[in-house]
Amino acid sequence: MSETRKLLNDELDRLSPDRFRESEKTPLIIVLDNVRSLNNVGSVFRSADAYRVEKIYLCGITAQPPHREIRKTALGATESVAWEYAEETIDVVHKLNQNGYTTCAIEQAERSQNLFHFSPSKNEKVAIVLGNEVKGVQQEVVDVCKEVIELDQFGTKHSLNIAVCAGIVIYDIFNKISPLR
Repeated sequence: MSETRKLLNDELDRLSPDRFRESEKTPLIIVLDNVRSLNNVGSVFRSADAYRVEKIYLCGITAQPPHREIRKTALGATESVAWEYAEETIDVVHKLNQNGYTTCAIEQAERSQNLFHFSPSKNEKVAIVLGNEVKGVQQEVVDVCKEVIELDQFGTKHSLNIAVCAGIVIYDIFNKISPLR
């Protein structure tokens, strides 16, 4: 077997926060609906940075930067990814619907579709709503989303950690819609 040398950080050709803000984005918005864990919020920022997500909305009780616990997992992504706070998640989803986004609650629900089968067109504007670690996405928010997407699971637990779920969904949708791909 041949040796494979890991790349050094300066070989990765990463964007600076300024270049990131000016760069083309994936037409994907993330909406966090009352997410409790600051570590989850930071992790979502980090995944959003990795796939050049357009924006994150932090809603309800979801914590906002700057915060030490968010910073721990975001590793600087709060400086690159655009974000905005909104008190009511439903107001954000209504606005996104009006602006032509395909809004998707990531939730276990009747008539949900598997992420594998969700097939937006290239460059389609998509917004995903991820909910509270215990209660999930509020029912009134699920009701106004255009789609409900579920990740199939085969173990004993009923759900994935929100940061893990977000990473899977962001990566999948990035590969389906991003002009960067």
